[in-house]
Parts: sequence; structure tokens; C-alpha cells
Amino acid sequence: MRMLHNRILQIAGNVITVEADGVAAGELAEVRSARGTSLAQVIRLDRRRVSLQVFAGSRGISTQSEVRFLGHPMRVAASDNLLGRIFTGNGGPRDGGPELHDHLTAIGGPSVNPANRIIPRRMIRTGLPMIDVFNTLVESQKLPIFSVAGEPYNALLARIAMQAEVDLIVLGGMGLKYDDYLFFRNTLDEHGALARSVLFVHTASDPIVECLLVPDLSLAVAEHFAIRGKRVLVLLTDMTNFADALKEIAITMEQIPSNRGYPGDLYSQLAARYEKAVDFETAGSITILAVTTMPGDDVTHPVPDNTGYITEGQFYLVGGRIEPFGSLSRLKQLVNGATRADHRALMDTMIRLYAEYREAQEKQSMGFRMSDWDEKLLKYGGLFESRMMDLSVNIPLEQALDLGWRTLAECFAAAEVGMKTTLLEEFWPTSG
Repeated sequence: MRMLHNRILQIAGNVITVEADGVAAGELAEVRSARGTSLAQVIRLDRRRVSLQVFAGSRGISTQSEVRFLGHPMRVAASDNLLGRIFTGNGGPRDGGPELHDHLTAIGGPSVNPANRIIPRRMIRTGLPMIDVFNTLVESQKLPIFSVAGEPYNALLARIAMQAEVDLIVLGGMGLKYDDYLFFRNTLDEHGALARSVLFVHTASDPIVECLLVPDLSLAVAEHFAIRGKRVLVLLTDMTNFADALKEIAITMEQIPSNRGYPGDLYSQLAARYEKAVDFETAGSITILAVTTMPGDDVTHPVPDNTGYITEGQFYLVGGRIEPFGSLSRLKQLVNGATRADHRALMDTMIRLYAEYREAQEKQSMGFRMSDWDEKLLKYGGLFESRMMDLSVNIPLEQALDLGWRTLAECFAAAEVGMKTTLLEEFWPTSG
């Protein structure tokens, strides 16, 4: 039994301060007040002064309230009983089901030893041509989805969760509107994906500290299943809300702010989560896709700016589509050479012609005379956007490649696309 403290030195917002010995950072405590017992977490140590963030807020807590340290950090149950369940940001049940206490595992541990990692070698098929064909998602990759408010990034994550060829989905929602939470729950349930999913959802009305726990809870569960040989895809939304929660607590703790008020360790906080992505040599893998909204569509904002130094590319979501020029998967060359002989050449050719289509669009908008080649490009660009960029398109990689060849054949002659004769002889549609 840990010592009981009944004298709180300071209450600032939802942070309380006591004096105690033998306490570790991240340790949990129970705070007993007139309104009942609340859970709190140690967020700062200064010699004997211990600062704790109270999950449910400090309302009703007085300086005479009792604080009892539990001797362990936040833990999550790690078992197959998690599948199909929805939890809050502190690991409690949100779906009305029973609490889970079997195989409790501490969250927020270190990333995997590089000696136990292997070079990524397998793609994750999503059924989305803009990912599978042009920016292939690779197992153990960590990729942000850069977007702005109003874009359908949550709909994109839900579609990936339904269609990705992985064993298990872990979804971590931070600062979600309640409608977004219901959207994820209902969509995954209706399409049969909830049974292979675990959801940790922090809504905008929940305590701010729970927002910080969601990535660690999600990744701890992902590690449990990956070690047992499962291919796990972790979907996080929105990491900007996570960073804003860090900033809010740092302000409460009167820390010296860094760029735009964010704490100076923002990079380390983000990297500690993203670096959990791993492909085990003798087990499964963890792949991370995380939405990062950009305030004011500013990619130099501290959150996307720091994220770009950590991750292996990015998807840009613009106008409800994955933008082909801003998006990048730096690991795609490790896998797309083994998919089909025409994959890389077709990808490069279609993107090159789409860039020329954009130039033809500018010429048209400025009133220049359009050549026959420009007219072909305009036709091609319209087909490319509807067949490849539309997020409602759901086809396997091989069908997407065949569709790409048909699109080229409908707009150009074989000699106009600038591809190798051997590929044209094998893949160019005979009735194009």
C-alpha cells in the first residue's frame, strides 16, 4: 500500500501539486475528494514536488483532499478480448462492455531495438489507386496525412480501415467531435471491420490529459499483437490535437514556450510515438497512418513541420483527393518493383502526363490556342481524376494498373506516351 497524502500544496487548473518521495514520472494516483475518487497522472517531478494532471478536472478538489499513488503507470489490457471493443482515452469502456483487467501492460515504453527490425519489404494494399499505384503504403511505415479542417480525412481513414489488407486495426481518436466518433463506429460496424478493430476515442468534451494517452494506448495494444505475429495498422487522428494538448498542459505548468507556444520537446514527443512503427524479424509489424491538420494550411506550422522530419513521406489531402504532387511514400521503391513489371513505369508516365495536363489547364484558362496534344491532355486529366484520384474508387492493384493502361490508350497513341517498347507490347490494350 502506497503512502496516503492529505495535503495538496497547489491547484492550478486541472494540475495539483503535492510533496512525495519515491514517485516516478507517468505514475498514476487516486485523488479522493468530496465528489468521489478521480484518477490523476504524474506529469512533472521537481525534487519532492510532484505535479499531477487530474483526468476529470480539479473541480471539487481542495487542499485537504487525499492523494494515493498507485505505484504503476497507465496500463492497458492486452488480450484478444480487446477486439471489437471501443474504449475512452483512459482505457475505460466506451461501448458499455465490461472493463478488462487481464494481461495489463504499461503504456509509453521505449521503441523497439533496431537490431530486432528488418528492412520493410511488404506492401499494404488499400484498394485506393492513389495509394496502391502511386504512393504505395509499406509495412512498418510511418506516414502523416497532411490536411486542413473540412477535408474528409476521417472518411479516408475509415475507408483504409475497411479495405487495408492487414490482420488488425487500432484506431486512436483525439479531440473527435461526437459525430466523428459515431461515424467511425457505425462505418466499421456496418462493413464488418469492427470485429478486427480496437478503438480508443477521446472526444472534444473529455479531459485533456486523456488526449495525450490515446497514442500510447493504441501503440501498446499494437505492440502486443505485433509481437504475436499480427500485421497491425494504427490509425491516429488528429495529431495536431495531441500537440495542442501538450501545449495546454505546458502552459498550465508555466513552462517556457517554444515556437508558437508549443513546448520545446514537441519533436521528441512526436518521435516517441511515430518510432513505434516496426517490422519484427520473427513476428508481425506496426504501420502508422496519422492525420495532421495544418492550421491555416500552413505546412511550416510546428506540428507538420516537426512531423516531416520524423516520418517517411506524407499524403496531402486537398479538395477531397490525395494530391499526386505533394504526396510521397519514400519506401515505395522497396516494394513496387515486385508487384508487376509495369508498375513503376506506368506510375511515372501517368504522373508525368498529369503534370502536363495541369499546364494545359493553365493555357486554357489564360485563353491560349489549344493544340491537338493539349486536347488529349485535357481528356486524360479528367479521366485520371475520376478513375484514380477519386477516393470512392475501390479496386485491387492489378485492376488499377489495367485501368491506367486503358486510360492512356483512350487518350493517346502508344508512341506518344514515351514508354519502353517491351512494356507497350505486353500491356498496351489491343482495342485501345
